Amino acid sequence: MKILFSLLLLTGSFRLSAQDNLLKSLNDSMSSSPKTGYVTGTFKALYVVNMKTIEAPAAGALNVEIQHRFGTVNTGAYNLFGLDFATLRLGLDYGISDRLSIGIGRSSYLQTFDGYLKYKLLRQTDQSMRMPVSVSLLGTSSYFTNHAPLGDNAGISSSARFNYTFQMLIARKFSSAFSFELTPTFIHYNMVATSADQNNVFALAGGARMKITRRMAITAEYNYLFPNQLVSPLDPASPPRTNSLSFGWDIETGGHVFQLVFTNSQSMVESQYIGQTAGTWGKGYIYFGFNISRNFNLKPHNKKA
Repeated sequence: MKILFSLLLLTGSFRLSAQDNLLKSLNDSMSSSPKTGYVTGTFKALYVVNMKTIEAPAAGALNVEIQHRFGTVNTGAYNLFGLDFATLRLGLDYGISDRLSIGIGRSSYLQTFDGYLKYKLLRQTDQSMRMPVSVSLLGTSSYFTNHAPLGDNAGISSSARFNYTFQMLIARKFSSAFSFELTPTFIHYNMVATSADQNNVFALAGGARMKITRRMAITAEYNYLFPNQLVSPLDPASPPRTNSLSFGWDIETGGHVFQLVFTNSQSMVESQYIGQTAGTWGKGYIYFGFNISRNFNLKPHNKKA
């Protein structure tokens, strides 16, 4: 009986020890499994140069954007290579949530008002690599109030002054130094210059950011408007339409980003710089300017969201 009791006691101790080891192994396995983390800072500003990035203000944050373009450098020394002229856009961007943001703006080019909604559909993950890219959906509407746009002095109805742009922003942060964004674009113009131009046009844009120091980066973007859609010149005195090509130098200074800009597009609104850019770099149609963004947190927000 003593031997049997000792065997039962030994067996029970072994079972308890085995259960403890199994629970410990499960806990260790769960604690060591990789957690899904989201990639942040794909771009450091809301704009590559003219085109919007996938970035958006956090919930409750307000971004103030000042975009300034001087005249073209081919105007010569008399106009100080374009510095005597200026086109300005003032914009406000607000984070309704960490996925949904809204923005409004006013540009001196054709006295244009614009507004947009942006939604973060997908977010790139880091080590788990479950999602290799970030995707945002963007819808923009613009309304120009200029009395004689595009050389036309006739009266224009209010509905004809609206243009609409829909974009899918697809971006990937390849490393801490390099990010790239691809943007399929659809634009609807309520009014076009001639009957030879189409009201619905398609474009494809690409933008990149290369970090060169801890607080500086070089950016570039190209907006390709597919051919045979907008074929007439903007007005008889302007050069033919061309694709928008832009470069920027980003400088991060605390709470804001300062961008020095070189572009052949005078406007900073999607429907205008994609479909209404005229003049090429090779002929000196280069606008020098800058973007300044300043972020204000109107209420506390969760940085991990």
